[in-house]
Amino acid sequence: MATTDSKLKHLEFIQNTINRMASNSFLLKGWAVTLVSALLALSFKETSWLYIVVSLSVLTFFWLLDSYYLGQERAYIRLYEHAIEHKGEADFSMDAKSHRAKIAWYTCAFSDTMRLFYGGLFAVHVLVLLIILNT
Repeated sequence: MATTDSKLKHLEFIQNTINRMASNSFLLKGWAVTLVSALLALSFKETSWLYIVVSLSVLTFFWLLDSYYLGQERAYIRLYEHAIEHKGEADFSMDAKSHRAKIAWYTCAFSDTMRLFYGGLFAVHVLVLLIILNT
């Protein structure tokens, strides 16, 4: 019985970490949309492509940081799966390094969800740049 309770507590710790990573990713997406929208609005107001360059830099930063958090989240999901399969007493290890090697952040950067979200924002930049250059 004590083994089951400790294993459940260990799984709960890992799940809380996964939830925190997902929450960080959600917040990053919100900040990315907010900052990029503000910079694109300034580029229309000032009709300057420099704001678009700054906005693309901000977008790239958030894309990379979000990819890092997605990679961390996936590593902890693998740790969770490993903890479920582990027989015996829970070791309460929160070290996901061995699982992180299987998932690189740069592969997460080009996952379907990241490509759709950040790629869509990138496409908006291209569209705004074309509009500004044609005016």
